[in-house]
Amino acid sequence: MSGALKEVRNRIKSVQSTQQITKAMKMVSAAKLRRAQDAITQMRPYARKLQEMLGNIVSNADSSVSINLAVERPVEKVLIMVVTSDRGLCGGYNSNLIKLAKHQIREKYASQHAKGNVKILPIGKKGYEHFQKNGYPVIEKYWDIFTGLSFEKVQTAAKFAMDAFANKEFDAVDVIYSEFKNAASQAFIAEQFLPVSKVAPGASKKKADFIFEPDRETLVRELMPKILNTQLYKAVLDGNASEHGARMTAMDKATDNANELLKSLKISYNRARQAAITTELTEIVSGAAALQG
Repeated sequence: MSGALKEVRNRIKSVQSTQQITKAMKMVSAAKLRRAQDAITQMRPYARKLQEMLGNIVSNADSSVSINLAVERPVEKVLIMVVTSDRGLCGGYNSNLIKLAKHQIREKYASQHAKGNVKILPIGKKGYEHFQKNGYPVIEKYWDIFTGLSFEKVQTAAKFAMDAFANKEFDAVDVIYSEFKNAASQAFIAEQFLPVSKVAPGASKKKADFIFEPDRETLVRELMPKILNTQLYKAVLDGNASEHGARMTAMDKATDNANELLKSLKISYNRARQAAITTELTEIVSGAAALQG
């Protein structure tokens, strides 16, 4: 019986140690989430307005203006940018993003994938490791963007995608990321990055009346890459906030589960202890009775 008691005591100590770790991770994630949430909250209205403006410019451009990043052509080669996290322990966050990427390939780009014409550009270590391990064609240049996350690092990935599209290395570029709602909720999104859509989300259906200074073509050439850089940066910031929110929620649930497990183990320990005491008392009484006899 003493061996069983020792085993339960060891399990209780182990669960208590794990609970301390999950509590600490929850607190760290909560602190990081606050900063990440502030960043995406401040970025979102600016990025949304830029995207609306970009959609209006492209949809209202006449045939005399050449917009190479908005040219639609038959889709033969595809690039999919998948924004995951560098670390795990964040519930189903990474697995949901990877599932969405695979669903996008299976449903939208099945014929291109069969020819080996779908490439993955992972942003985040978890996506990079998964797609490389499972034999997908992976572009390895930008998976470590979250190490010292900055606009400049994201801009290099966006520039690579834009240059590749302009040079006809790819005919379509999609980005898959998690849009941050709150700490317990994220929306997993597959969004067209290139060619630039003529109907941007939230864009007005009315024909916009812009006054261009200097000429329209110069402005489009200068503004479009900057706006696309901002769009990808917003997606990465969304993913960063979503990761910390998902990890905080996962660690909170893990702490609650540890509490429930501790209660169950303590009940088992008390029962085993009571059984051991009862057995010892029975042995003492039986011995005393035998001596008297």
